[in-house]
Amino acid sequence: MMPSKTKLPQIPLPKSWGTRVESAILHILALAQYALTYSRSWAADSTNQRVRLKAECDRLTQEVALLREEIRIKDARIAQLSPQRRPHYPPTERMAILELRATRGWSFE
Repeated sequence: MMPSKTKLPQIPLPKSWGTRVESAILHILALAQYALTYSRSWAADSTNQRVRLKAECDRLTQEVALLREEIRIKDARIAQLSPQRRPHYPPTERMAILELRATRGWSFE
């Protein structure tokens, strides 16, 4: 399924926020990631197969979400460039794009 073309709202950080607040947010996210990793490692070592499978499913779900965010950021950057200034792909990459298009069933739209 292709991501929708709806424009996400741009939510800038408040001007009164200093670099310390931005740094604190990044530290909170890193701490949350650490807690998730620790919990998943406990679950991955569980003797219960259902718990191990749930941990793997959660890990893969997070990986998909992170990859989608990376793609969104890349697409936003590429969309700002005029078509003439966008990077050109070598033949091997063009073939990979065509293979992905065929596998995903994408159209030119």
